Amino acid sequence: MTDAPRKSGDPAADGRQSVWARPERGSRGPAPAHSRDAIVVAAIALADAEGLAAVSMRAVATALGTGAGSLYRYLSSRDDLLDLMTDRVVGEMRPYPQDRGDWLDTMMLLARRQLALHRAHPWLLDVIHRGSGVGPEGLAWFDNCIRVLEPVPCAVSAKFEAIAMMTGVVTLFARSEAASGAVGFAGVDLAAYPHLVAALRQPSAPPPPEDLFERTLRSMLSGLLTDPA
Repeated sequence: MTDAPRKSGDPAADGRQSVWARPERGSRGPAPAHSRDAIVVAAIALADAEGLAAVSMRAVATALGTGAGSLYRYLSSRDDLLDLMTDRVVGEMRPYPQDRGDWLDTMMLLARRQLALHRAHPWLLDVIHRGSGVGPEGLAWFDNCIRVLEPVPCAVSAKFEAIAMMTGVVTLFARSEAASGAVGFAGVDLAAYPHLVAALRQPSAPPPPEDLFERTLRSMLSGLLTDPA
């Protein structure tokens, strides 16, 4: 139980049952022409090609050559569809990387796989934090992370926090990559900012052996999960 406020999109907050707890289709009506899985695959293809805004029940039905009303035999709403899409693409991170003898190395492999998933499905950034979108594949991924961290001698709460922070860093880098244009100071009068001017005049340092993503996550995970004593 938790006292945290429930967010919109959370089945408990919306008064709806999780889509994974319901039958794949209603018991009434004509024989199914499509499966729930086929509907989700079509929706993912649409989101990959045109963005999440293009995913409507009508658009997905059109892609399947049927009417929008027929989709409601399998799903109660677009929210159900978004939840199923999210969980299905999370399943693309399987098979999980094998342990490399060091938990930190293995967590880095998982993080890079997460980042690759966001690159393959940019729309995932808009739905990954929906509480209702945590389905069987999301739980399996989390379970695998906990398995990797079993040898780490720290509280399980710290492990949960580290996994959440890792996901947060991954989405931050994914958003940065997806942003158009680069931040710069061209055309800006910096005369009133002497420390910034001085910093920009410093010679460039040689590139570090690890990229920023690697350095950030390794430092963060080590700091959160390594006992300072």
